[in-house]
Amino acid sequence: MADPSAPSERYAQGMKTRRAVLGDAHVNRALANQTPFDGPFQEMITEGAWGTVWSRPNWTKRERSMVTIALLAALGHHDEVAMHIRATANTGATKDDICEALMHVAIYAGVPAANHAFKIAKATYAEMDADKAAGEQK
Repeated sequence: MADPSAPSERYAQGMKTRRAVLGDAHVNRALANQTPFDGPFQEMITEGAWGTVWSRPNWTKRERSMVTIALLAALGHHDEVAMHIRATANTGATKDDICEALMHVAIYAGVPAANHAFKIAKATYAEMDADKAAGEQK
């Protein structure tokens, strides 16, 4: 009989995918900040978003990254836009890919949503470039 306290296979797959997309540092921070209050939520998103949707074989991580950023931008989830822009370093989505996705946001969800998302993307890419340059100087 399986141990009911052990993580499910979907959770294990989700954690593997989550780490591949967001990086170990991000996931480790999220886990370190997890409390009994939000633990069930963290488990749900790890299984549902990462173990089910992001782990499906039909699209690449690059494709999922572009769609995710477009949806988050359209819905005004700005912190999540920045997080997923940072994840493009792991998914292979390029700046050109994200520009195209945000152009779609402008037409289908509105110019203000895309305008703000472009602002977030530019700032996030600048931070990523600065972090990379700082790492290269060490």
